[in-house]
Amino acid sequence: MTGKKKLPIGIDIFEKLDREEFYYVDKTGMIEDLLQNRSEVNLLTRPRRFGKSLNMSMLKTFFEIGGDPGLFKGLKISTNKELCEKYMGQFPVISISLKSVEGLDFEAAKKALKDILGEEAGRFYFLTQSSKLTNEEIESYKALFRVGETGDFLMSDTAMEKALLRLSLLLHKHYDKQVILLIDEYDVPLDKAFQYGYYDEMVSLLRNMFGNALKTNPNLFFAVLTGCLRISKESIFTGLNNLKVLTLTDVRFDEYFGFTDTEVKGMLEYYGLSGHYAEVKEWYDGYRFGNVEVYCPWDVINYCDLLKADPNALPQDYWSNTRGNAMVRRFIDKADTRTRDEIERLIAGDEIVKEIHQELTYNELDSSIEVMLS
Repeated sequence: MTGKKKLPIGIDIFEKLDREEFYYVDKTGMIEDLLQNRSEVNLLTRPRRFGKSLNMSMLKTFFEIGGDPGLFKGLKISTNKELCEKYMGQFPVISISLKSVEGLDFEAAKKALKDILGEEAGRFYFLTQSSKLTNEEIESYKALFRVGETGDFLMSDTAMEKALLRLSLLLHKHYDKQVILLIDEYDVPLDKAFQYGYYDEMVSLLRNMFGNALKTNPNLFFAVLTGCLRISKESIFTGLNNLKVLTLTDVRFDEYFGFTDTEVKGMLEYYGLSGHYAEVKEWYDGYRFGNVEVYCPWDVINYCDLLKADPNALPQDYWSNTRGNAMVRRFIDKADTRTRDEIERLIAGDEIVKEIHQELTYNELDSSIEVMLS
């Protein structure tokens, strides 16, 4: 297998995926579909380790002013030359991930959020020299990434809640172009807040921050948010009437997260592992998004990497321990005999029929054991 590309284990930054060095499953068709079918605010929910962060990085790399167009050479999106000329490298992009917004208390979580916002604000240091901004606007920008003697960001809570709105306004004014806003792992802060007992405070903070940035923001071209769980509009998206929610059941964007059967066959063939197709399908083809059967990419990539070294290696479960499963354990601990029987039936390959509630708040999770499957 000498000379074959490496598998991109753990790489979720698009610029790092040198395609001369790493194998890449082309998901750039998502860019065209997004431009053709987008709303002003688009929320995509998928399980963890299904390529959300890499796709968000791909969007940032494609749209951002100053990006490298060569990174898309030979990929599907490059065949649409008219679209590339109109949109590639044409927008200021604000891109944050909320996956590290956590803490044992609300103050610690706020500090983590300020760190993320401050770091992203600092990426646009050129605004301090912008001839299109007033002195007051430049000072309001500097306040977003000013640090104290301990190295902590000094922005106020009010500035934190308006940081994304402020950045979008200043970037729009500097470039005379509307801004694209990308927010990855939007629901992680709520998950952690629910676990540690400051859920209501976090809901209020995110409602204000998202409301400022996403609701009637004239500086916004469009926004994309990703996460694992769809949170009720009555929770943090109150009054947001420009939100398009694309869940697991939606046929739109169904093939862009996870690997399709054709993509898995192509990867196995490339590495000379086609003889392992049946076991890969049996172990990792366990999902259906919209109208597409989907493999867990994290499992497939890791197992292929193991097979390259040991063709006799047996499949393993790589996905389960990639993040805490406290929420699932919470439900299992409170499950009654009937629920435990149903879980055992599922494990044995049987089926059960349940009504799925796609829109929940964390406060509803304890209302009924029936919520577990949702």
